Amino acid sequence: MLQLVLVHPQIPPNTGNIARTCAATGTQLHLIEPLGFEITDRYLKRAGLDYWPYVSLKIHPSVEAFIEFQLQQPGRCVGFSARGTDSHFDFKFQADDWLLFGSETNGLPAQMLEHCDATVYIPMSEPGVRSLNLSVSAAVGLFEARRQLGAY
Repeated sequence: MLQLVLVHPQIPPNTGNIARTCAATGTQLHLIEPLGFEITDRYLKRAGLDYWPYVSLKIHPSVEAFIEFQLQQPGRCVGFSARGTDSHFDFKFQADDWLLFGSETNGLPAQMLEHCDATVYIPMSEPGVRSLNLSVSAAVGLFEARRQLGAY
């Protein structure tokens, strides 16, 4: 089962939107602290609407705690980064992959990039655009992995 991981997310509505996407797809969501908001933030709740009961959520107190947890589980860590080595279209996802996304302002920290088994990027046509919105990137990445795996 695919896992979606947000490392130090900063903007509550982005995380709420991603939680909603995870609820709709049955994907477990992992948040790695510190977060840029309280988990009870009204903007987070509002973006997730009334879907929070359908979100399988696990919060990790640090990058180190997440790595320790993840190493005990099956699956590869696939980091999404503007400096990734493979297009997410060309990368062959596996059913037990962990899809990692960094914060809106800093991306994935070096420690997480080193932990990744692979890094991918989402191709964009305009070179002047650094990145997509975090919630858009997470949805694009998750749905491409699901498409490849036949999970419509």
